[in-house]
Amino acid sequence: MWIADQWKDYEVLDTSGGEKLERWGEYTLVRPDPQVIWATARTHPGWKKFDARYSRSNTGGGKWSAHHLPERWQVAYGDLVFNVKPMNFKHTGVFPEQAANWDFIRDQIARAGRPISVLNLFAYTGGATIAAAVAGASVCHVDAAKGMVAWAKENAKSSGLEDRPIRWIVDDCAKFVEREIRRGRRYDAIIMDPPSYGRGPSGEIWKLENDLYPFLELVCGVLSDDPLFFIINSYTTGLAPSVLGYLLDTLVTKKYGGRTECGELGLPVTESGLVLPCGSTGRWLGAEA
Repeated sequence: MWIADQWKDYEVLDTSGGEKLERWGEYTLVRPDPQVIWATARTHPGWKKFDARYSRSNTGGGKWSAHHLPERWQVAYGDLVFNVKPMNFKHTGVFPEQAANWDFIRDQIARAGRPISVLNLFAYTGGATIAAAVAGASVCHVDAAKGMVAWAKENAKSSGLEDRPIRWIVDDCAKFVEREIRRGRRYDAIIMDPPSYGRGPSGEIWKLENDLYPFLELVCGVLSDDPLFFIINSYTTGLAPSVLGYLLDTLVTKKYGGRTECGELGLPVTESGLVLPCGSTGRWLGAEA
């Protein structure tokens, strides 16, 4: 497991009964978490005094209550600055466990000793984008949601990276990659966090179990002749980390050599000492790594 344990502005304070108690800067949130199937005594004082709680509805969705939060605020991970705000479906715009991948990205780019171009697909609010940019890479950030790309730009600006070579693309990821292949554009590193389920701009249905392998085959068409790394992250329930590793071995290691590693991402829980599992990641590292 890769544990994101270097945060100062974020902390999982406690977990119990399907919920996690979190500190986001100076604010405390309670949010549901499907991994927390244990129920322990809620002795941490934050359970009784929090700034906002997201509760699921029996009819689907959910809502925030006891909402004592500003419209937005900022948290920092080292020199990366993120704009946080409570969204529908419990999210805040940042997945803190991804810090383990951000550290990996920065380390690989810094050690490469050459210019690196990065393609970040399903790039959301840009955590991996700004991690790659601050390490000196040129980045192409692609997401189908215009609002998420705008949010990612705000994060880049807050991190002092507005002048870095980042291309901001609002587009369907598969259609964008198809055009990049036709243009002959290539990338040294690829990062992707595909959804479990989604619909394309023309009503196309994306289901990760059916569509991830052919999508990876497509994306391999934009890898450079000497790629540095390839990261696949997934929050799809029941998808083992080893599956992501096998996909990368089948499509990338077989052609380029190098090696693959896979595992869960996790966040330390202060009160119990447990590590909360937070999704699966597969990483391919080039021969120079």
